[in-house]
Parts: sequence; structure tokens; C-alpha cells
Amino acid sequence: MPVSQSSGMQSASAAYSASMSGSTSAASAAPEIANATMGANSAYVPQTRGTAAAVATPVQSNGPVTSVTLTSTASASQSYAAATFGQAFAEGDVPNGTTLIGKTADGVSVPLQVDAKARHPDGSLRHAVITAQLPSAGPKQAQTVYLHRGASSAAASGTPATLLNAGFTAAVKATINGVQYTASADEVLKSGRYASWLAGPLANEWLVAAPLKTASGTAHPHLMARFAIRAYSGSNSARVDVTVENAWAFEAAPQNFTYDVQVLVGGQPVYTQAALTHYHHARWRKVFSWGSVPALDIRHDTKYLIASKAVPNYDQSLAVREATIASWNTRWTTAVKTGPMEAGVAVKSMGTTGGRPDIGPMPTWNALYLLTMDQRMKNIAVGMSELGGSWSSHFRNKNTDRPVTLAEYPYMTVITKRSDTLNRTTKTYEAFPDCPTSICATPMKADTSHQPALAYLPYLVTGDYYHLEELQFWANYNSFYGNPGYRQNVKGLLQEGQVRAQAWSLRTIAEAAYITPDNDPQKTILTSIVNHNLDWYNAQYTDNPQANKLGVLSHGSLSYSGGNGVAPWQDDFFTAMVGRSAELGFTRAQKLLAWKSKFVVDRFAGDGFCWVQAPLYQMQVRTNTTSPLFTTIKEVYQANTTLEIASLACGSAELATALSTKVGSMIGHVTPDGQQADLQPALAYATNANPNGKSAWAKYDSRQYKPDFAAQPQYAIVPR
Repeated sequence: MPVSQSSGMQSASAAYSASMSGSTSAASAAPEIANATMGANSAYVPQTRGTAAAVATPVQSNGPVTSVTLTSTASASQSYAAATFGQAFAEGDVPNGTTLIGKTADGVSVPLQVDAKARHPDGSLRHAVITAQLPSAGPKQAQTVYLHRGASSAAASGTPATLLNAGFTAAVKATINGVQYTASADEVLKSGRYASWLAGPLANEWLVAAPLKTASGTAHPHLMARFAIRAYSGSNSARVDVTVENAWAFEAAPQNFTYDVQVLVGGQPVYTQAALTHYHHARWRKVFSWGSVPALDIRHDTKYLIASKAVPNYDQSLAVREATIASWNTRWTTAVKTGPMEAGVAVKSMGTTGGRPDIGPMPTWNALYLLTMDQRMKNIAVGMSELGGSWSSHFRNKNTDRPVTLAEYPYMTVITKRSDTLNRTTKTYEAFPDCPTSICATPMKADTSHQPALAYLPYLVTGDYYHLEELQFWANYNSFYGNPGYRQNVKGLLQEGQVRAQAWSLRTIAEAAYITPDNDPQKTILTSIVNHNLDWYNAQYTDNPQANKLGVLSHGSLSYSGGNGVAPWQDDFFTAMVGRSAELGFTRAQKLLAWKSKFVVDRFAGDGFCWVQAPLYQMQVRTNTTSPLFTTIKEVYQANTTLEIASLACGSAELATALSTKVGSMIGHVTPDGQQADLQPALAYATNANPNGKSAWAKYDSRQYKPDFAAQPQYAIVPR
């Protein structure tokens, strides 16, 4: 588990509740309980870690930790309307031994069920899936539920028996080459072969893996259906989450399959598609209702989420325009395809170059959702995580029924020849079975250098198991993407890829390690990969007296300026994601960030470099391919400009004329996805990691011409 920084961790809830009154006392301790059971056929048991309680004994505190606003989207009044959501917490805000209780603004209790999933190193709650039950909700009525600390108390959870006795059924039927295959969720529930994801008095959710079988019982070798069945107590209804996968990692003869599919809930068809081409190592998801499930819009408190450090410090002063949200909503609902095996608003071939809305610390749509909490943007964020399943990056271990990891197959890879995958210990090859283009053609091209962060935020705010596994699939894919020898097999080193690939892969793996539930073996595996990478970078640079003095990545990245330069924007991506890892609590990233921050800070506050040219597309950092790197940022500036321009005063009208720009502007396009924008997250994270960071940020922030981040804010990260 990553070790979090200890300073300032109480500030998130303190800042949130500054205007709230209350008294303080010691929190009462209560033992944790595990509320899950699982059939013998699965190796991993998702558990409810902590107490799930409908009504907890209040523990007085200095105000609420945070709040959520629930707004009815139903046309009629709802009684005992329940809402389930994910919630992140800053370290120390919900100490070990306590839970959360819900209250309205006037102090009326709101029953809560808290399914704890991940904890900080001090034992305090990091991430939980929470169910709140409102006594009533009128049409369009908005009610804010404040989350206060409370004492833990054990509470009973339910079983699928009540649901099954009420007549619940759910199934997937697929007709392939004239043969019908069926997967039945209710049959598996009856057999007891399920795992509990949520368990308590308000909501129970059961995870079901069901092979698609013929009438004679023959299972399809590649296709698998998965269900997450969520039932709310006191109602004969259920949320039915359906996923169909073509994802076994080592099953022979992987290929695309074309089939007619029908999903039935309660015996009635709720989704039908003919001739669906399901790409290899991909999956699709749909969510339905059995009966009348609660209809509530859930809005988190953006200020608290950002203060918790679970998400980057996006600029909350941005005034996002309604026209921006409306435009995205129109594009999502009418202009792009959002069905199975489609890409929605992302680029199908991830390797496509150029600035675009899906690349960045977060995609544009996620950043807009975070800053506005608008339900339309949430629909896109959640929908795009679902569509993340369309790319052929999903490899599931049939032995564990989980995304395959380097801990199990340290020599597997998707980009090298079979001879490189020999496991010296087991004497076996770990290459995936061949998937020739003739039967595996797909327009969905996964890539590590231009990979969007599709699943992390949706899992954080929904707590849906699908999004968790989607995040883990991508994190593991990034870890085994490279050559086994270069990545030192099980360590999953990223150093052989393009600098931007190293950046985005580190982001995804670090976020997955941070948010994965504590009892999931994937957490330890992904955390070790992050730490192995940070150790490698620190040994190569931070702890190496022979490392360059510029703070720039130089291993295999000097491919610009005739082999003598780097792409500063790619280097900035990496700096920013080291900063992201540090704020998530990976302490090894802190000293790497201090070293790495020098390159971006010195382009603004270093002696002899004019900040106007900080966003250069490529930057020469040595004289020739046999010479060492320059030792000062002044040498870098002189090598990348003419003597005439170097002699002009930085920021002057004469320099602006010579560079064909404006006084008060940097070079390049003033766009929210160009090089000017690319460097902002790096500089934001560097501000508190470098002695000259604050003065560098002040110079950057005081310029006159800036991108319109309100329209496209994926790079609009500011210092904490």
C-alpha cells in the first residue's frame, strides 16, 4: 500500500466544515467485519471491509466531513428512495473504528450503509461505497445529505433469496452460427456461486460470472456473461448490471465473434442487437432495472474531492459555460455511436497524434464533470468508462477469474515475439495465443502513448465493480505492454516506452493501486509495480551523481533535434504524473518530483532562459550525439535560439516581433490542448517541490494571453 504524506491531511474536512458548528470528542472504536461469501470456483472474494450500518450511534465532531446532493429524476414522488455512490476521503477524516452517519441540513437523520473498500496507511477511510436512503423524494426535489463521523456497529446483510422468491430472472442469449447460448444470473445465484460487493441492511449487490452455454450444457470457450445484481431492502426491485466478455488471456484461438444478442430481465427483452461483432479481448456493458429502482441524480462536493487529493487540483475558479455542457451532451446523444464495441467521443485508434480532448491527466469530459457535477457530463464520463471495454486490452486469467497480472505471468506481452516470453523458472513460454488479423481485425487500437484515463473517476464516484475492473484491466495492460526483458519482467518497468507512454502508464497504474480495495490481491501487485518504477527512476536520476543537471529524462528519449533534443511537452507530462503519484501517497515519487521539477521550473525562473519560449515543441539539450547534456538552462536557451533573439529582452516588444507573437504571450497556439497548456500540470505540481517553483508559477500565471480552459479543462491543474 502506498504510504501517504502525513502533513495537512486533516485539512480536507476542516476546510469543508469551516462554517459548520459542533463539538469534538474521541471517536469510539469498533472492530471491522467481513461481510462477503463466495462460491468455491473463484479465487478472489470482493469483501465489504468495515461495518455496514443503517443507523449508527453519533460521535460528535467539528462538523460534517463532506456532503452529497440527491435530486429526484422521477416524475412521481418516491418513498424510501435509496442512492448508492462512491466517495473518497482524505487521510484522517474518517478514523479507523468510526463510520459515517447521514444528516440533512436541519439535523434529520438519513440512514447510511458504508461499505468500506480502501483505507489509508493510518487506517482511516480512503474510499467507500455508500448507500443513503431518503424517506421520500418529490419530483425534482434536491436534498443535501451531510456525512458526519459516527461509531461503527455491525448490521446484518441480505441474501439473494428474497429477490429470487419474488421471481427475479436475468439472462443473456447469444446466437452464434445458428447455435444459441444462454447465461442465466438467477441460476447462478440459486447455486450460491456469487460474491458480495455490497452487503448490509440497505443494499446488497452480488457479482455473478455465468458462462454462455448451449442447451446441452456446452460452454462457449471465449464468451462469458457477468452480472452485478443490486437489490435495495424493502423493495422488490433490482439494478441489473450486465457485461459480456471475450477476454480470456490464454484461451486457444482468440478471435472476433459476430452474434445476435438479447438481454432479458424478468423474462422480458430489454436489449437486442443483431450481428454484433465482438472484438477479441474486449467487453461491453449495459445496465437495466427489474422493477422500479430509485431515480436520483447524485452530486458530490467537488471542493472536498479535490481537497482529499484523490483527484488533481483542477482550477475551481473556471466558469464553465452552459453552452459547453450542452454541446458535449448533443455530441454524446446524437453525434457519436455509443453502443457495444464503439468509441463514443474518444479516438478509436489511440495512437492518432495531435492535441485532442481525450488525452491528459483526465479527459476533457471527466474534468468538466468534476468541476460542474452536471449529470449530462457524468453520463459521458460513466459511458466512456463502459466503452473502454471496446479496446482489445482486456486479458482475464481463467484460473483466478481476475485481470491477468505480471505476478502470475511475468514474461507475457502484447508487442514482442514468442521467444522473448520464455519464463526461465517454469521453462514455459508465456506468449498469448496468436490472434491473426484475418480473424482479429479491429479499428479499436489501444496505445500507451496516447491513452485516456477512462475508468478511475467513474469508479471513484460510483463504486461500480465494472469500473474498478476496467481500471485494473488497463493498468495491467500497461504493465505488460512492453518487452519482458526491458521491463525486467515482473517489475513492469515503463522506461522503454516513449516519455508520454511512461507518463500515462504511470498515471493509470498509480491510480489503480491507490483506489483498488485493500483485500484485492491486485492492490499489492499494482503498488509494487509503481514502486519498482519509482525506484528505477530514482536510481537512474535522483540518486545518481552522474545524472544530467537539467532534470530532463534522457534514457532513450533524445530523438528530437537530430538526436540531440527532447520534446519538452512529453517531459512535462511525465513530471506531472510523478507529481500525481506523489499526491496519491507514493513517497518514492517525492524526491523524484523534486529532481524532475527543475526542467519545467527553470524554463520560467532559471537564469538565462526566457519563459516566452518555454513551450518549444522540441528542445536541443546537447551539442551533438557524443557530447554530454548541457549543465545549465542558459546553455539550452542559447542552443535553441539565434544570437539575435537571445540578445533581446525577455518579454519585450522586440522579442515578440522577432518571434511573431504578442507581448505577454508564449510561443505557440493559445489553445487548451497545445504545448502552452501541456506544461501547466507539470508546473503546478513543481510549484511546491522546487525552491523556485512559486516564482516560476507566478510568471506563468501572470501572462496576458492564456488558453480558454473553461471550454476544455483537462490540463487546468493549479498548485495546491
